[in-house]
Amino acid sequence: MNSSKKKIYFDGRVSHGFVSLYTGKTITMIAGGFLGLFLPIFIYNLFEQNFQYTVIYFALGHFFYTLVVTLGAKFLNKFGFRRSLRISVFLGALYYAAFYFIKEDNLIYLIPLTIILLTFYRLFYWLPYHIDFAKFTSQKNRGRQVAVIETTRTVMSVFLPIFAGFIISQFGFKILFVMAIILFLVSGIPYLTIPRTREKFSWTYLETWQKFFSKKYRKTLMAFMAVGAEGTASLIIWPIFIYQLLQGNYLKVGAISTLVIGVTVILQLALGKSLDKRFKKEKVLKLGTIFYSSGWLIKIFIETTFQIFVVGVYHNFMRIFARMPFDTLTYEIAADQGHYVDEFTVLHEIAVNVGKTTVLILAFFGSMFLAIQWVFVLAALSAIAFNLLGKKIVL
Repeated sequence: MNSSKKKIYFDGRVSHGFVSLYTGKTITMIAGGFLGLFLPIFIYNLFEQNFQYTVIYFALGHFFYTLVVTLGAKFLNKFGFRRSLRISVFLGALYYAAFYFIKEDNLIYLIPLTIILLTFYRLFYWLPYHIDFAKFTSQKNRGRQVAVIETTRTVMSVFLPIFAGFIISQFGFKILFVMAIILFLVSGIPYLTIPRTREKFSWTYLETWQKFFSKKYRKTLMAFMAVGAEGTASLIIWPIFIYQLLQGNYLKVGAISTLVIGVTVILQLALGKSLDKRFKKEKVLKLGTIFYSSGWLIKIFIETTFQIFVVGVYHNFMRIFARMPFDTLTYEIAADQGHYVDEFTVLHEIAVNVGKTTVLILAFFGSMFLAIQWVFVLAALSAIAFNLLGKKIVL
């Protein structure tokens, strides 16, 4: 992100805080790129391919985070957001270290430990990250800054799945866990230079939940719940589904994911710039969610590798038009809150994780009677519900 690139893509200079946040985020995204697709599959196999155990594991993680996120925000008042980001890298590293050492005879101890570590990592990372992102981005560049992060994620996703699939097929998961541990620790270096943000979470625990159930914020929070539900289907259910379809071939899972993602790289930067200058974000969101939702419905009927590729390309393409404007609008709403940005972020995190927990619980019970791809219907409905974000709120 040198100055010439800023002049070409951004409208003016970007803040030092954004550069530090982007750099740290990029390094953690590399770790996530190695294991993001394969970690649900690893846990699925850890539970001897019991889908119900797998979704309950993930549901518990999101449920506990939902319960304690408000307490975490109160704690961060004294602990500090900058310090929290720095501590989060050690928690992320410990999370993957637990999986490195996990085996059949210590499963009963390390599985609960991973849930605890993940809950604390989310508390120490996501609250400061969202608050800082809203603070360090500007309205005229926010769409482009969201686009830069999402495009960076997509570019890395072109290469990392096939690389990870090759490593797993040849050497197993442990090497990937070591790489993730190292990357998480390295990601803390940019956070050493991140500027201090001074925000104070002022609500009580009870007041936060009263706000969450308030009719005034219902539509916006339902939109965030929908994003959580849809994202969970994409990050947990879909990888397990294609793993089953490809008969446990890790290299094939990685290769097809690389091919699918590879065709959508440039579009994200182009759309991000357009969101800031040409198109009304709400209109892009409305059309994008319709086509993105249809992709989930088509995925129900996938039966071959070629179909995974074709439908995956279409779905990833449409995801750009659904998520880019949604994420940009979310940070715009957050920035509009002024000193209530941390209260808004807590409500956002609660809503997203309520959505994640809900869809996983439904997947648990639904899998008793139906194939796992029935969850894609819920994902399709959730994608349409993104449009509830259209009405901005002021806390």
